[in-house]
Amino acid sequence: MSMSEKEKEKLLQQVETALDDIRPHLKVDGGNVEVIELTEDLVVKLKWMGACESCSMSAMTMKAGIEETIKRQVPEINGIVAVNGVGTI
Repeated sequence: MSMSEKEKEKLLQQVETALDDIRPHLKVDGGNVEVIELTEDLVVKLKWMGACESCSMSAMTMKAGIEETIKRQVPEINGIVAVNGVGTI
């Protein structure tokens, strides 16, 4: 069963709110992250921006920071993937 646009919009807003907890830490190092898509199977696709695109720590940041924060605040999300950068998984 696919989710409605309203349900998708609500989940995306919750993801953005979760990312707002992480963004100050990314911005300190000149980076950021942007939500590209929420798939039908509830996987968030992110794009690394700024310094995060080439940072060797992006994979660790994804796992220990971004993924943990999103899944804690939005447990419906099944996964988080980066579509670019060193930390692409």
